[in-house]
Amino acid sequence: MIQAIGLTSDPRKDLPPAVDDVSFEARAGRVTALLGGPGAGKTTVLRLMLELQRGRGVTYFRGRPLHRIAHPSREVGVLLGDVPGHPARTVRGHLRMLCAAAGVPARRADEVLEVVGLVSLRDERLSTLSRGMDRRLGLACALLTDPHTLVLDDPTSGLSTREKRWMHGMLRAHVAHGGTVLLTTPDPKEAARTADQVVTLERGRVVADQEAADFARTRLRPRVAVRTPHAPRLATLLTKEARATHRSVEVVRESGNRLSVYGSTCADVGETAFRNGIPVHQLADEVGDMGPRASTTADRSADEARADVAPQRKAAVSRPEGSREQAAATRARSGGPTRTTGTGTATSSATESATSSTASTPVRKRRQRSVTAPDTEARTPQARSGDRQRTEPEAEASDTTSPRRAAEAPPVELDALPELPPPISVRPAPSPLRPLRYELRRAAGVGTGFVTCGAVLLVSAVTAVLLARVGHTPRPRLMAGWPQQLPLPPAALGAGLLGALAFGDEFRHPALAADRGTVPRRLGLLAAKLLVTTATALLLAVLTLGCDIEMLYLVYGRELAEVPSDWLSLTASWFGLVVGCAWAGVLAAGLFRSTTAGLAAVVAVPVAVVPVVQKIVEGPSVRTAAGFPLRIRELLLNQWPFGGERYVEAAARLIAQPVGGALTLSLGALLGAFLFTTLRGKVR
Repeated sequence: MIQAIGLTSDPRKDLPPAVDDVSFEARAGRVTALLGGPGAGKTTVLRLMLELQRGRGVTYFRGRPLHRIAHPSREVGVLLGDVPGHPARTVRGHLRMLCAAAGVPARRADEVLEVVGLVSLRDERLSTLSRGMDRRLGLACALLTDPHTLVLDDPTSGLSTREKRWMHGMLRAHVAHGGTVLLTTPDPKEAARTADQVVTLERGRVVADQEAADFARTRLRPRVAVRTPHAPRLATLLTKEARATHRSVEVVRESGNRLSVYGSTCADVGETAFRNGIPVHQLADEVGDMGPRASTTADRSADEARADVAPQRKAAVSRPEGSREQAAATRARSGGPTRTTGTGTATSSATESATSSTASTPVRKRRQRSVTAPDTEARTPQARSGDRQRTEPEAEASDTTSPRRAAEAPPVELDALPELPPPISVRPAPSPLRPLRYELRRAAGVGTGFVTCGAVLLVSAVTAVLLARVGHTPRPRLMAGWPQQLPLPPAALGAGLLGALAFGDEFRHPALAADRGTVPRRLGLLAAKLLVTTATALLLAVLTLGCDIEMLYLVYGRELAEVPSDWLSLTASWFGLVVGCAWAGVLAAGLFRSTTAGLAAVVAVPVAVVPVVQKIVEGPSVRTAAGFPLRIRELLLNQWPFGGERYVEAAARLIAQPVGGALTLSLGALLGAFLFTTLRGKVR
């Protein structure tokens, strides 16, 4: 159950707030629709509910605000806009990455893909998906953690009629199993057909909160849809007869040969056409929008629905007359409405659409979800039967297209609903390996890291060969492919770029920000990124040295490929430089939320920080740090009886170098700024 109380957005400058004192309830086992045109405040309401936007008011999800829920993604599934994922990532890889972040088994991705019908596209890139497939993937992401509540922002926008019916069937199946669905839509007819409760917004305020049947009866105008090749003539005759009989009838010309007649009935329109010899190709009761000027989008959807069920109507017409009469009698006994066309009696287009939209897959029996988290409410079968099962009027209201149909249509059978993913077990304690698994899947899911490493190895090997040909380059720089003209070697620049991408891609393609608004900068995620980046940087440093030495041996022989005598300290300095650049990229990208800023911070260490450090060290001073390594050795001799002081001495020598000192200062400053920003966000 969702309880929104007094939601009000912060005003901008002199403008009034986009949402002002919005309050409503969305009960479990029901589909609640937020209805309103562009600018009504629907999306702003959702963002305020999910705490993605600052404002006043509070929203309770089953009695608790979102920030008080230990695992928000397991309580609320969110679909706002397109799926925020890297375009080069595969569909299955994207879901498995989200599984690792949420702490659910990786097999859950395959289960959800099967439910939403994307099994055949699991190896496709996100950039190649169509609009309909992207919405299916968005629903799969929302269902991934088996949430109780779904919050969807216009989930059927841009979809075809068939895809809309599929989406509505999935949402209806979710509420049939006890869940809560809150969606937004600008189409009144769609809200009347698919929702159990309709909350109407205008200019950021609630103007109506009604059951779907009451909404269809009071806020939607019934009309008669007419198609005839003599539409202007029939419109004139209907207007004249209305004036003669003093009736309030309004005739609106639609596109093509279609008329919308408000205030009349199918019988009156049909008699007028018959008396004047006007052929009628369609004559049906429909539900219009708020006024006589029906939106072209809604009309187009209705046209698609009728075109989609045309083969079924054609098959029904081709049956024997006795079968048609028997079907009509059955519908009359069940209370279903009928409409008269030029070929005989057939079911209404809305009824046929609802019939064709039901899936043939039988739904599983009502299942009890295994929930062990302390912050998740236990739901017994008795409780679910009490708070999930809809009453008969509520079920009727979900598939209505007119006030009469809303009152007489039978409830939807559970056997006609699609199948949902199986329940999963929620782990109460967070695992420290969860962010590490996520980071591994994120880094290995796209080819950017592999391409970067390959380019670094190639550039470094070519640079080493060219430096050896020119000469006058020290052997350590030669093996690292580091000319005097470059501030950093290619391996250090590549490691810094990989580190910057580790956090920069999070903000460029915020897969973790779908239900949080911003990328979470938790310390666990930072530690995982630093650990994975460290392993990648060390591997890149080893491969670079190996490739450079091998290329020097192949081109110039054994003389240039010999390892220096002080290889241990040089190797430690090399590893420290590469890992330090990678860490600087991670911290700077996470602090400034940009890959470019992360790489700029790496390059700024030798360009800007090193000269400052050298100036401070080489400047005039009263005392110097001469003999510091020796005193360190004497001080730590008793504490490190097994020679551990040598490692401390090596680290001190590394930090004492200009580049090492500058890198240490930069990492300290970036880490301090990152921690300060993270703690400030938690306080807020």
